[in-house]
Amino acid sequence: MDRKKMMPIGPMMIEHRLIERMIRVMRMELDRFLRQKKADPEIIMTFVDFIRTYADRCHHGKEEDILFQKLGEKEISKEHRKMMDELLKDHRWARQQTKDVVVATNKYNSGDDKEFLTITARLSALTEFYPKHIEKEDKHFFLPVMRYFSQEEKDSMLVEGYEFDQTLIHEKYKQIVEQSEKYVEAAGKETS
Repeated sequence: MDRKKMMPIGPMMIEHRLIERMIRVMRMELDRFLRQKKADPEIIMTFVDFIRTYADRCHHGKEEDILFQKLGEKEISKEHRKMMDELLKDHRWARQQTKDVVVATNKYNSGDDKEFLTITARLSALTEFYPKHIEKEDKHFFLPVMRYFSQEEKDSMLVEGYEFDQTLIHEKYKQIVEQSEKYVEAAGKETS
């Protein structure tokens, strides 16, 4: 596909389709957890990694750091400004739900079976949230706000989006190395 003919929202809408696929998997696993009255911490952490890295850092990151930032420099309608603020609030809410899943899963993994309810409630909330959030962006925000940009600005945002994506894997694994270094350093102090 010719990048020059693609609007900057094209890749974001493609990302929505992948997020929707993962949400379907999450729902199926959540149903299994509820039937079995048992959670699988390993698959939960796979979901968390996907949500944090792909849905939030990659997808929401491009929205916030590129599209919303550029829109913030424009004279946009009150309706679009309000919706952008709602989308930002949605992103913060999803981050908190995901953080709560991690905390609950760690406790559950340590033997606190009561956290099963928190895990399933937060996962359920996320699986209900994302389809509505995506629909709001796809049908009511992304396309209408493109009218505020010239073709040159759209092309520039598209390039920024591709550059943003290219830095993600390096960012993720740099963080993993830094966390590993801290862990090894702390473990070394304990044995000294």
